[in-house]
Amino acid sequence: MVKQNAIKIFEEKKVRTLWDSETEEWYFSVVDVVAVLTDSENPRRYWSDLKRKLVKEGSQLYEGIVQLKMLSSDGKYYKTDVATTQQLFRLIQSIPSPKAEPFKLWMAQVAAERLDQMQDPELSIEQAMKDYKRLGYSDNWINQHLKIHCTHCTNHLIVCVSVYFWCNAPCFGFTSIASKK
Repeated sequence: MVKQNAIKIFEEKKVRTLWDSETEEWYFSVVDVVAVLTDSENPRRYWSDLKRKLVKEGSQLYEGIVQLKMLSSDGKYYKTDVATTQQLFRLIQSIPSPKAEPFKLWMAQVAAERLDQMQDPELSIEQAMKDYKRLGYSDNWINQHLKIHCTHCTNHLIVCVSVYFWCNAPCFGFTSIASKK
């Protein structure tokens, strides 16, 4: 497992992160995120109390949290609870804090947009075009790719759009588009 440590700054506070190249997933220090979102004097204690509350409520969030060694302020590596991006979103939903509210509103907006796209696949195609443009793909590349891809998926457009464009998973024999920029 190749891991890369990094520190992200959010509102002038450090959030320790770790990239796992095998799983292609970011891990975030839970205590650091709690510190940012709560302004708690003791974020470790806050996280400890929140874990107990989540378990009591029947949440399975804590069961998926793992510990990885991360660099501490004293320069040493210690095991700390870390969360994947998906777990982090779930954690944010569990924190009653005004600082967490903008994240919750954003997640609700994204979820609503995704549900709309599932009902109307054309919205997914439009969003894919915007995303490709934002990532620097040319209009010609985008049009060719969408035309070729959708021609092969005519009978499966809804599946094609929801699987390929949103998960970047291979769809009907196509490979990842990352190297075709």
